[in-house]
Amino acid sequence: MDKKGGRSDHKINNLEKTSEKQPLTTCLFSAAFFGSLGSSFLYGYNLSVVNAPALYIKAFYNKTWIERYGEPIPPETSTLLWSITVSIFAIGGLLGALSVSLIIIVVGRKGTLLLNNCFAVIAAVLLSLGEVSRSFEMLIIGRIIVGVNSGISLSALPMYLGEISPKHIRGSIGQFNSILICLGVFTGQVLGLPELLGQESRWNYLFSFLAFPAVLQLCVLPFLPESPRYLLLERRDEVGAKRAFQRFLGKMDVSQELEEVQAEARVQENLNIASVLQLLRNPALRWQLITIIIIMACYQLCGLNAIWYYTNGILREAGFAEQLLPYITLSTGATETLAAIISGLVIERIGRRPLLIFGFSSMAVFFSLLTVFLNFQDSVSWVPYLSYICILAVIAGFCSGPGGIPFILTGELFEQSYRPAAFMIAGIVNWLSNFAVGLLFPFIQEKLQSFAFLVFVVVCILGSIYLCAVLPETKNKTFMDISQSFAKINKMPVPSPGQELELVLSIKPENNEKAQDIKKIESSF
Repeated sequence: MDKKGGRSDHKINNLEKTSEKQPLTTCLFSAAFFGSLGSSFLYGYNLSVVNAPALYIKAFYNKTWIERYGEPIPPETSTLLWSITVSIFAIGGLLGALSVSLIIIVVGRKGTLLLNNCFAVIAAVLLSLGEVSRSFEMLIIGRIIVGVNSGISLSALPMYLGEISPKHIRGSIGQFNSILICLGVFTGQVLGLPELLGQESRWNYLFSFLAFPAVLQLCVLPFLPESPRYLLLERRDEVGAKRAFQRFLGKMDVSQELEEVQAEARVQENLNIASVLQLLRNPALRWQLITIIIIMACYQLCGLNAIWYYTNGILREAGFAEQLLPYITLSTGATETLAAIISGLVIERIGRRPLLIFGFSSMAVFFSLLTVFLNFQDSVSWVPYLSYICILAVIAGFCSGPGGIPFILTGELFEQSYRPAAFMIAGIVNWLSNFAVGLLFPFIQEKLQSFAFLVFVVVCILGSIYLCAVLPETKNKTFMDISQSFAKINKMPVPSPGQELELVLSIKPENNEKAQDIKKIESSF
């Protein structure tokens, strides 16, 4: 019996080693890059693109108002229109998050990404032609439509990347989402420089650029496979799933991957797509859901959006010359991109949990130091430079883990049938928190002045404590293994060793030889 049990363990180890040695294929890299380029890249770009032309857009609003009503726009109306233009992006994101679970069921993961490009192109046309048409309404409508695009992207893309990736590089592939968000922010900053498109005569071209990544994705993504898990578990298309695995993994024998997915299907309570209400009522997923809600809330409430929204104001108060601000802001985007790339390279060695805890903890430290330096910046001439270093450190800490891993975990912590509902809830929390920061931080800053960032210190510390106490490591684990990691905290029965071994080997009823081995091994427990 020991020999046979040892032989079975040897087979399992060989299968795992074979899987872990699979290289990154051109097909998988292309799907990750071009999928992210037309999705998360646009989200990052839209976070930064309105900063450079803000004065020109406000001037356009005033000019249009005069043409319509024969008088300058009242200051309070101008402020209201600009606030709506900026904040309605988050409202569009919320609408996209609410709709994504339905779209993704109907047209699939890849199909949702392709369909989503229509929103980007429509938004680009409206935002580009608003000035020519003398219609600030077109800009506002364009912003809400591109928000819908981002809301769909931040749910559909992580789901697609998580389902097409082998488990040993699932984190690295998932970080394409974060890297392209950062690259989008950086691109918006570069194109917004006065030497490029940050001029009164060119600012509308900043919005025309939105169509370029979308069209590029439309040209490439149709030739890449759909998620094999979606094809097998939801479309019941085993032939299509096999072809998709073969292209993504770069090998012909994908029987192990197919059996792993089928084993996952056998232990699921229901292969039908679950609703949000069913997810909320399922006790076996209670702590996974709580974890995602807390992580997504911390993702927005940890303070990075406040840094982005108010970077120029912070730098002015820190004593930097006005003409230097666009270039200093550019360095923050470069730091963000570099930190995200490094995180993507080390995530499979270090793990999700340590990177998240390190990211939130380091942000708490540097937000605290930033508060100290802002209070003493008028006392010593070199203190403003320390404030600037703290801003860069906060950004680097965020992108080392909290900037991308929450999206990866949303895909990893839930089974196939519950994943769309989980991403919908995560998206709602994400966009509501985003809106809350943009709305409330100016009032917090007005009341607390330089101590405003201490609010984010508290959020980061509480997030780190929760992650230390609850979140298990998920790197190099199957979706079934991750689900079983939460069984104890959810007070659900844990599978016996024999059941676990059967699932690993993906036993089929007709496979008598392996079935006999399992029975003999089970008898030893």
